[in-house]
Amino acid sequence: MIRKLSILFAGALMGAAAVTVVSQNAGVANAAGSDTYRQLAIFGDVFERVRAQYVEEPDDQALVETAINGMLTSLDPHSSYMNAKEAQDMRSQTRGQFGGLGIQVTMKDEVVLVEGSPFAESPAEEAGILSGDLIVEIDGDQVRGLTLSEAVEKMKGEIGSDVKLTIVREGAEKPIRMTLTRDLITVKSVKFEAIDNVGYIKINSFNEQTTVGLEEAVTAIDKQVGEDLKGYVLDLRSNPGGLLDEAVSVSDAFLQKGEIVSTRGRNADETRRYNARSGDEINGKPLVVLLNGGSASASEIVAGALQDQRRATVVGSRSFGKGSVQTIIPLGSAGAMRLTTALYYTPSGRSIQGRGIDPDITVEQPLPDEIKVQMGLDPEEDVSRGESSLRGHITGNEETDEGSGSSSYVPPERKDDLQLKYALDLLNGVQTNASFPPKEQAKADTKADASSAAN
Repeated sequence: MIRKLSILFAGALMGAAAVTVVSQNAGVANAAGSDTYRQLAIFGDVFERVRAQYVEEPDDQALVETAINGMLTSLDPHSSYMNAKEAQDMRSQTRGQFGGLGIQVTMKDEVVLVEGSPFAESPAEEAGILSGDLIVEIDGDQVRGLTLSEAVEKMKGEIGSDVKLTIVREGAEKPIRMTLTRDLITVKSVKFEAIDNVGYIKINSFNEQTTVGLEEAVTAIDKQVGEDLKGYVLDLRSNPGGLLDEAVSVSDAFLQKGEIVSTRGRNADETRRYNARSGDEINGKPLVVLLNGGSASASEIVAGALQDQRRATVVGSRSFGKGSVQTIIPLGSAGAMRLTTALYYTPSGRSIQGRGIDPDITVEQPLPDEIKVQMGLDPEEDVSRGESSLRGHITGNEETDEGSGSSSYVPPERKDDLQLKYALDLLNGVQTNASFPPKEQAKADTKADASSAAN
């Protein structure tokens, strides 16, 4: 069985961040000096002046939360304050479970559009909701005027509670009104299929369901393809991260031994190392990992571990470069703060903070000109963005002027997906490259640029 840990977790903010949780009673590391307390007294004076003299009566709680968040966000892009609702949303996201209806939605013409079929055995499926349905009212309130996140929040709620929807369906003579009872919805972070004789596993994020999903994927693909299985593609493109323990577990699934990742804080005694245990879930089969500029944090941990341990060949483009660790510290009234406390390092000791993971074989996936036009970009403009481009980011010790990140575009049609095609061709023997399978030699000697071969 794949090892499942429950040590750390990673949250997403322009790429996910490794996070650990501490108790509310954690001690203060250093006592503040007298000058600091004088500054805090000034803050108190400003707060009282605002409360007493601002042109409109302010919300005291909002003032305090904004002040706290301002202090944290001034440190780096990934430290922040979360009120009770935001902290609860974060916990739901990392669990991969919440009370809801079991549909994926987007906004269209200011109403909610149902994308794809509802989740199996979900309230939405049982109620007969179909792909393409337009949700125009939620509990009697018009959707028009709401943001997508506001509409989604109105549909989520306590398990067993009811929500009323009004739906407009193509071909129906009048709106359809229905009452659904919210149930426990589990978001699957792993999708898989057999592409001829290659197993394809796509991990969208790392939540508490990921390890189980990976186990199911490997078992199903092995059963379907059998002895003719040539290897696996592990697709981590545009994966913003998630739970660090799941990243460790996924890495461990393909490794027999060796370090997976280490985290290092301000003090030397805060260093922690995570090592693989014996047992390769795919029995040594060849493995190709796909990466792009949207691959961050937990996905970079997996790619870095498998690359450094020479277990997989990484194909694609440079990753986001999110290599800092945040600690989630519970605060009063169920709020919490997210504070950067460490950086993480790959097994070879690389810090990818502001640098990213470079693929063994670079295969660029160009953004179509029509999409660039929609974005207001010139055809020759670069659309790369990574950690190094974030204002106030922590400068990594291996960061260069070149920076981190690359395009995160993945074509919706497989026939246009150059990176996946190259990975499949490697496993099927159509393409050959010195980096596949990975060898015990210097990375610089095996690095190759396959952009021309893929185009």
